[in-house]
Amino acid sequence: MRCSGKTCPLLPVFRPQIKVENEVFGSSPPSLFVGRYGYPKVRVCPAVPPVVGDTRAYDTPEMWSEMPIDRILEYRYSMILAQFKADVRYDKLETIQEMCLYDRPVDVEVNLAKPPAARTHFDDILPPFGASAPAKGVKIYSTPPPPKAVEKAYYDTDMRAVEAISYLYEKGIAVSHIQKLLSAGTLGVKRKLVPTRWAITAVDDTLSKKIIEEIKQYETIDKYRVFILKETKNLFMAILCPFPWSYEWGEAWYPDTTWNRTRRVGVLTDSEGFFGRTSYAKLGGCYYSSRLATSEYLRRIRRQATAIVWREIYPGFKVPIGVWFVREMLRKMYSGNYYEFETLEDALSFVNKHSHLGVERWIKASNLVKARRQRTLWEFG
Repeated sequence: MRCSGKTCPLLPVFRPQIKVENEVFGSSPPSLFVGRYGYPKVRVCPAVPPVVGDTRAYDTPEMWSEMPIDRILEYRYSMILAQFKADVRYDKLETIQEMCLYDRPVDVEVNLAKPPAARTHFDDILPPFGASAPAKGVKIYSTPPPPKAVEKAYYDTDMRAVEAISYLYEKGIAVSHIQKLLSAGTLGVKRKLVPTRWAITAVDDTLSKKIIEEIKQYETIDKYRVFILKETKNLFMAILCPFPWSYEWGEAWYPDTTWNRTRRVGVLTDSEGFFGRTSYAKLGGCYYSSRLATSEYLRRIRRQATAIVWREIYPGFKVPIGVWFVREMLRKMYSGNYYEFETLEDALSFVNKHSHLGVERWIKASNLVKARRQRTLWEFG
């Protein structure tokens, strides 16, 4: 059974009866981390929890939208990283690459050089991991059949990586799985390992660009649509405006949160026009993950719009859990109900009722709201 963006029921997970200090046997979701420090010489780390069973929920963000954060962290902290050193230009690490072909757990054994260090790894792009240790080897004991689309992309060495990413997505392969495949160096013509954080953003960026080119061919929505989602000390707000495509993502980090240790709320936005952007977004990976979720919705309703999407992060939200949170929360938000308004002012007034920050503070930081408030000549006709 493969997940399709909804929360999947977990089958029982069984703990092994025997534990060997320097060996870990378990069912990898499958999971892989490729570091970026020292590039092109990097750490390549298959991740294995010391449990056997259906462990997909340990590393499948598409399953996490209805799951408590504490449970997700419990899964993540139990994952042991087996560290191998590799040069992305030459090393292939075929066993580790093979693990990433599957969308169901793979039973593996990793031989560690020493007991894993009990510490966690945090990142603004990636979900956290647990303990890690240098590894001597990894062995696959059993595998499920890989998805046919993945097999085709893997064996087609003439298919460019961008084409492979789009092909897999259209065939229903989960975004998180595509990201692993790219990171493992299993896609494209000139294949090489890609640091995980780069692969995550590359896939979100590539897919959303392709979808945006499609939705630009559609008519605009007729009225202003507002979506609201309150989730885990976060508030997500989207105002979709009846104008051609443009996009804005904004974040307001309150004090006592992951990225704000000051006493003031930090507000930052970034945006793009109809023809896209040429520079990397200053808000990083969340910009691209939010843009993917938003473009997916517009494609689903076969309309285009100017999308203004904001996020407020409230005190107490301190764990950097990765950009998957933004993508999956916005997918959840866009699958729910929305409110319609005739004017932008009415839409902003409604948002103001939900925003703790207040809409005036958002307007000061927003390029797209200011642009939409400026009446163009054709509006006087």
